[in-house]
Amino acid sequence: MKVIAMIPARYSASRFPGKLMKDLGGKSVIVRTYEAALQTNLFEEVYVVTDSDVIFKAIDQVGGKVIMSKTEHECGSDRIAEAVEFIAADIVVNVQGDEPFIDAISLSKLINVFKVDVKKEIDLASLKVQITNKKDIENPNNVKVITDVNNLALYFSRSVIPFHRDKEVSVKYYKHKGVYAFRKQALLDFYKTPMTPLEAAEKIEAIRYQEIGKKIKMVETTIEAVGIDTPEDLEKAKQYLNKHV
Repeated sequence: MKVIAMIPARYSASRFPGKLMKDLGGKSVIVRTYEAALQTNLFEEVYVVTDSDVIFKAIDQVGGKVIMSKTEHECGSDRIAEAVEFIAADIVVNVQGDEPFIDAISLSKLINVFKVDVKKEIDLASLKVQITNKKDIENPNNVKVITDVNNLALYFSRSVIPFHRDKEVSVKYYKHKGVYAFRKQALLDFYKTPMTPLEAAEKIEAIRYQEIGKKIKMVETTIEAVGIDTPEDLEKAKQYLNKHV
């Protein structure tokens, strides 16, 4: 089973333009992410997929594998699918370009889903983390996920799911972390399918996989990533780097 990593890397970002090229301890954020993915030793190959000449050159200069997107894309799955179509691979892991401190333990758990899936019934694996704060649960920016008893995703939503009608029954809420491992074919099927109705309504790409019949296995993690979405996040990342690296 050949496992590769793809790091989608857009230069533009509404909240923090050019964040992937910001300096983080003497290296750009995207270079740190690329090198961290290599250092996990989980992947046979690691690629950065970008729409930016600047990012392309940054990865190329450190001897990295980098692919330029041919067209504009709505989401990371589309960008990765275009790039991976002619690359030999069984499992493709989407590594977030703005999370330079990679959670190798959780990624390993995602890959293991496919190692034990001898009947090849699972199309995707993704991460969830329990949330307990009321504001976090009600925040539409936090995508919630509910699963069946086998941890297969039933639905993703920006709304509060499940609805806690019977207060005598205990309910757990889980936030979906947008880290995926795909069977290559599932990724290509997604890419060749137009945006689906519920996906369009919620603006959650995982729903398209469900609407076209793909099975998504959710893996619980307790590790919150150090992501960089704002200048303040970058300062926190610098402090984290100084303490842990």
